Amino acid sequence: MEPIIAIVLALIGYALGSAKIINEGNAALVERLGRRHRTLNPGLNFIVPLVDQIVMEDTTREQYIDIKPQNVITKDNIYLEVDAILYWRIREIEKSFYAIENLQGALMQLATTTLREIIAQNTLEETNVTREEMNRTILRELNATTSDWGVEIIRLDIQRITPPESVRKSMEEERAAEIKKRALISEAEGESQAAIKKAEATKTSMQIIAEGLRTNPESKEILRYLVAQEYINASYRLGESANAKVVFVDPGKSGDLMKEVIAEATNTESNGNGS
Repeated sequence: MEPIIAIVLALIGYALGSAKIINEGNAALVERLGRRHRTLNPGLNFIVPLVDQIVMEDTTREQYIDIKPQNVITKDNIYLEVDAILYWRIREIEKSFYAIENLQGALMQLATTTLREIIAQNTLEETNVTREEMNRTILRELNATTSDWGVEIIRLDIQRITPPESVRKSMEEERAAEIKKRALISEAEGESQAAIKKAEATKTSMQIIAEGLRTNPESKEILRYLVAQEYINASYRLGESANAKVVFVDPGKSGDLMKEVIAEATNTESNGNGS
């Protein structure tokens, strides 16, 4: 019985030693007698005890590295402080283990160096305007290197680009001046449009009056009445003003004045039709 028990215990120990469970989202690398043997996928796996050894188990899920603020000089010699976040994942666990020592440290150094080089090729204005384009350029350059490490760089997000205080103040003043300029232009355009509309309305009114006078001579008396009424209303408004001045007009000449206005309007319309 004892040999049988020993054999059973040995088989149980072998089974326990050879069974390896890899969690979902992970992968493991196995060496046999010191040489790369195979990769263990999620689930239940078996290895040969004492012969096989798991040398690495890591996640294949997306990871990130927080790139701390870096001092960078732009193309126009402006010192900036830039920080970003790098998102990456392991695609080939064998390469990530054998091709590079200290994978995360290497990714940090590579991302920092590439970020500085790309920003140094742009001016301050280009850096602020073309941030998305810079992100794509950095991504291409990073993946060109990290593909040999079995790593995929998913994206690099530039969090902040902080210029010096003096530059920030100048940028704020420039933006304020631009906003004020646009407001003045809009105001001037509005006034110009209003003046054009008013002139067009006045022209239309004069044409209507002139046409009425030409086709209906009796309407001249109506026009005299309307002009006189407007004159009286204007006199009342002038009298109500605190800075009002009294202007005397010879009543005997007011009729002549009305005739001149009517004649001028009629001549204007006649000349317009003749042309």
